[in-house]
Amino acid sequence: MPRSALLAALLVAAPATAQLRILVHSAPLAGFQHYGAKILWDEMREGDPLALIREPDNRHDAFAVRVEWRGAKLGYLPRADNREVAEEMDKGTPVGGRIGRLARDPNPWKRLRVDIYVGL
Repeated sequence: MPRSALLAALLVAAPATAQLRILVHSAPLAGFQHYGAKILWDEMREGDPLALIREPDNRHDAFAVRVEWRGAKLGYLPRADNREVAEEMDKGTPVGGRIGRLARDPNPWKRLRVDIYVGL
C-alpha cells in the first residue's frame, strides 16, 4: 500500500479524540550524567512522554532543545540531532517526545533514547 494511502486510511480510522503521531527521529539524551535522569532512573519507563522545550537563547547552542520528564530536566537533544527539530519547533510544528529506550549501560550516551515525533 502506498504511504499516502496508508496515511489516509489511518486518518479515517482514527477516533476523533485520538492524536496521530509519526515517529521522525530517535536520539540519545545528552547530559544524562549532569541532570535529573540519573536520580529519576527507577521511576522512568519506556514509552513515558517527554517534553521537548526549545531554548533559542541558550548561550552554548542556538538550536538547543531541552528534554524534560514530568517537569524535571533530564538533558538535551545532542547538537548533531537538534537543528531540524529546533527549526520545526520554531515554525510551530507540534513536536513531542517519549522515552524510546532505557538501558543500564556504562556509557551515559546509551542509557536513554529519546523518540521524537510530530503530531498530525
